[in-house]
Amino acid sequence: MDRRIQELIDFTRKKFGLENYRLQRHRLYRDVNIFNETVYTLCMEWFPAHVTEHEDDGSNPEGTAVIEIDLNSNKFARVIFVEGKSYSQDGISFVNSKINDIIQWIERETGLKYGKHFKLHKESEGELLFNACYEGVAVSPAGFIEVKFDQEGKLTLFSCQGQFPSEEMVKEETYALSLETVEHLAKEQLKLVEFPSYEQKKLIPVYAVEEIYVTNDGKSVFPYERIAAGRPYLKIDQTIYWDQPINEPLNRKEIRWFEDVTAEQAFSFEPSPDSFPITKAEQEKCMFAVMDFLRREYPNDTGKWILKTLHRDKGYILASLMANRQDNHVFQRKMTVMIDTKNFQAVNYIDNNKLLSKFFDQFQTLDKVTIDKEEAYEKIKKFYELKPLYFYDFAQKQYILCGKLDCRYGVNASNGEVIDLNDL
Repeated sequence: MDRRIQELIDFTRKKFGLENYRLQRHRLYRDVNIFNETVYTLCMEWFPAHVTEHEDDGSNPEGTAVIEIDLNSNKFARVIFVEGKSYSQDGISFVNSKINDIIQWIERETGLKYGKHFKLHKESEGELLFNACYEGVAVSPAGFIEVKFDQEGKLTLFSCQGQFPSEEMVKEETYALSLETVEHLAKEQLKLVEFPSYEQKKLIPVYAVEEIYVTNDGKSVFPYERIAAGRPYLKIDQTIYWDQPINEPLNRKEIRWFEDVTAEQAFSFEPSPDSFPITKAEQEKCMFAVMDFLRREYPNDTGKWILKTLHRDKGYILASLMANRQDNHVFQRKMTVMIDTKNFQAVNYIDNNKLLSKFFDQFQTLDKVTIDKEEAYEKIKKFYELKPLYFYDFAQKQYILCGKLDCRYGVNASNGEVIDLNDL
């Protein structure tokens, strides 16, 4: 075993009090974050010493400690004791489970400062959930810290995921937005959407607000979909057309999502191929690959699909497609095509059509729309929310101050009733 890995294993055993455990397996993996940085992680699975037999089905027995350490920072990213059971001795525990003690431990463990980099979101028995922030202002994409502990105060889960922006990454401004200054956007973002009602077994037409982020000068907006991928991507937004189909189906291949990462790669912090930009030539090859795929699998759909984005993932380039004409369903028709970068051919795909059909087919009836958008806006405008938020702009490679425009309420378009969307 590599000496550096052994040192981390020994350190982990001591820190978390794993004398009653044995290291069952470990592996290295890497990923690319939203800043296009390659992050290497050592994942260890520690089995309780008394477990001598277990099913080799990928599951872990009760009390197993799954621990991940970020090699770039040498900080622990995730600690999970399976089913909340810990057999640790002299490990991490919180006497009397005082929240201030837990916050101080998080600060020591992560190097983050409470109030500046993270704030409490939810507290319940044996569990604390924190959200990332910058000087108390929310950030997007979000970061999360979660801590769980048992009745004895023993740590049973710690997770620090996502981004917590540093001062150098943030363009600080004085917040200048108000609902009055963005009223034109507030009206524009009110959309008619069909929500499924399981209780009534039908679709309910609802005027609801489509969440957006408005720049502090009020001149630009970022749609929510910009952050959904969680990693850098190349925006394409091009409709795909063709003249002739290909009368031969795609030969789908199984995708291997796990890389074999060596200690040499990890400790030299070799950049992942996923962090390399997609060149113009690769972009064109991907366009042809997507077109050929559609000509095989959807031969009659010329002009019906938009290639939205391209991004790298585990040696493949993933093409995100959206149907050109969408209905009013709350969930929309999408597709992901996996392209092999060795020959730039599509090798597999995921289409959410079957899932959507299965989901919406059980809701056969749709209430009739009886009020228009103007009426709905007048009913709902007092419930709009515009909150300051630091949004990561991939173009500027910086967090910029925005206002998050959203509303938790909607208007039932069949009867004009204002409803909480969480109740649907």
